[in-house]
Amino acid sequence: MAEAAAQDLLLAAAFVSDAQYNRNIPFKTSPEAVRLYHLYNHWMMRTATYFFIFLNLSLALFEEPAVYPLPFLATSVLEVLCLLVFLGRLTHFAKVTLHNVFWKDTKNICIMVAILLSLTDLAIYGVLRLYGVRSIRWSRIVRPIFLINFAESRQIRRAFRSIRNTLPEITYVFLLFMFSLLMFSLMALKLFGERNLQTAEGLPYFRNYLEIVFDLYVLVTTANSPDVMMPAFDFSSWYALFFIAFVIINTYIFMSLFLAVVYNNYKKHLKNEIRKLAYMKRRKMIEAFNLLKEQEGEQFVVREARWKQLVKLVAPDTSNSHRELLLRISDDKQKGFIDKKSFVQLADLLNIQVVTLKIRRHPLARWAPVLYGSAPSRLLRGLVRHRVFVWTYDAIILINAVFIALDEESPYISYAEWVFLALYIVEILLKVYTYEPREFFGKTQFWNWFDTLIIFAALTATILNATLKSTMKYNSQQILDIVFILRVLRLIRIVDSIQRFRVIMNTLINIVPTMLTFGGLTLVVYCVFAIIGMELFHGKIQYFPANSNAPHALECGNPALKDSLFARGKYCKNNFNNFASSFIVLMELTVVNQWHVFANGFANVTAQPAKLYFIAFHIVMVIIIVNIFVSFILEAFFVEYSLEKSEVETAIEQKIQELGMGVQEDELQHEQLLDNMESAEHELEGEGGAKAQSKGLVFKIASKRYRTVDALLQRMFEAEIPLEDEGPSFEEILNLSPTSAVPRSPSSESAA
Repeated sequence: MAEAAAQDLLLAAAFVSDAQYNRNIPFKTSPEAVRLYHLYNHWMMRTATYFFIFLNLSLALFEEPAVYPLPFLATSVLEVLCLLVFLGRLTHFAKVTLHNVFWKDTKNICIMVAILLSLTDLAIYGVLRLYGVRSIRWSRIVRPIFLINFAESRQIRRAFRSIRNTLPEITYVFLLFMFSLLMFSLMALKLFGERNLQTAEGLPYFRNYLEIVFDLYVLVTTANSPDVMMPAFDFSSWYALFFIAFVIINTYIFMSLFLAVVYNNYKKHLKNEIRKLAYMKRRKMIEAFNLLKEQEGEQFVVREARWKQLVKLVAPDTSNSHRELLLRISDDKQKGFIDKKSFVQLADLLNIQVVTLKIRRHPLARWAPVLYGSAPSRLLRGLVRHRVFVWTYDAIILINAVFIALDEESPYISYAEWVFLALYIVEILLKVYTYEPREFFGKTQFWNWFDTLIIFAALTATILNATLKSTMKYNSQQILDIVFILRVLRLIRIVDSIQRFRVIMNTLINIVPTMLTFGGLTLVVYCVFAIIGMELFHGKIQYFPANSNAPHALECGNPALKDSLFARGKYCKNNFNNFASSFIVLMELTVVNQWHVFANGFANVTAQPAKLYFIAFHIVMVIIIVNIFVSFILEAFFVEYSLEKSEVETAIEQKIQELGMGVQEDELQHEQLLDNMESAEHELEGEGGAKAQSKGLVFKIASKRYRTVDALLQRMFEAEIPLEDEGPSFEEILNLSPTSAVPRSPSSESAA
């Protein structure tokens, strides 16, 4: 009986953990499978998987053409090791999931096919290499599949699903855009083709239809404006109307339409994804409750002891005091059990960061209580805590920034830097005197550490500069300048003190996790195009130092580039000769400026159809992915501006205040408390938490700037779901579409 209860508890912990982290893996519920599932989700396993994924991707840096060449045997062994790890991870996943689900899951099939293709290609390449036959490592293009398709990369897969779901609507707009581009190209051919105009390089102007299509497509990106217009404009000013009409229709209207279509579809499918996550979380919490429930009168409940065991399994790093606080919220009336309505909110409670703070006395208050508690001391500490003190030093920073910009050779400027340095040292000393040192230099007190390190670096550099100036062979003032410039970065604190600016800063912080997702998406696209680019253009363009006497050094080693914009612009280092250079070129293409020079240059050394490679990259990266990223930022701002506290957060704050262990945000801004989780264990004792407060233990909800936008969107949708609504089944949830109505469970219908 006890063993069965322990197994039910472990299974319930798996459900709650999945609900907390929005995992939707349909795992087996046998005791052995559940233990394997907990191991599968362990942070060390996930970290190791990501390590080998990025190791596998980074092998391109060491394989031919290599940035840092390694023997073929070394890279082969590393690749085989990575593939074995991927196979082991996939086997582990197969052990914990249902067989019919595993073999129907496309991402598992993709991983197996990628492993098989990689091993086959590696073997063929190795054999051909032994016989001196050069071949292509075509399997390198499938390596990003591992980054996309492992279960840990669900955010990247969601981004790819957004692209896939958006493509049909984008296709219609793109076809209409291409029709407009082709029509304008035909008009340009008829208007300018027979007038014998020439470009600034002396080439024929608008006489080849395909060249016109390419040049006008580049004009849509504004990269060749106004150069492409000038021959016609020089011939007749009226021809400027043609290009103005083209830019208005294609650059401003169609490009805006692309963004509108991408944003509309992204938002629609994002809401569908969030709806699935919300219902999946609710369903998993109901499953966990059904495993642990016991009869109590006319209702089913979870006993307090079982609830504590569950929370300890799901969140082992949570302190006893934090668990007791969550228990007081779940069991508000202290009945000794948690009902279904409160239990379902456990995942939300665990997701809300409740920070435990411990108030400490200043060492001087213990060592010299009379001096530290005297009237002058209290007055001084009050002045340091006042906002005027902060404003005063903000003004000093601004003045210092002005002095940094002035002539550094002036002796008055040099003396002023000593004055500013003294003022900064006084600021640090006053703050350390006012605030408890361990609080002031807490783990999360970034600005205090930043200010202190910069000040002492400046002090050290200034002393060295003054002492060793006569013996130094270089101007050490440059080091001092760098230190003082870093001081100007404190202006960010002024920005953070303004409400509207704070909204922007909060949004920027909130989108950081999702920026990592789009970073992964960009990495996948870059890897694919970089490998294709290396196979197409490797060795076609070479870089030579400025004083090189090599043949065709001025033409990047290729006579086909003679007198080209590519060679005249000295773009020779922008090539696809290795993986790192390819990434740099792709980054420059993403910026768009001068991308047509790159396209023409590589087309000159290969063939004109090579331009399709650069057009494809622009469509995928700039038109689709960048627009999706812009759509996410727009949605992030909309959510941030409409942000309100959730019911769960309100309940936590109310309980903290009822227990007499709350701390207000303005107190934290004055840095009176340590803003990090204490490692010491504390128990809540006594009615109203009086004893706990005597220990100096208080709680607060962590700042909203640390909430992710995905979590906020999910919370907004969950607010529309009644707590008694168990939602649809797992199968119905996975099959939800953006336009489908939400199926109701029998319990929710009866409740209604």
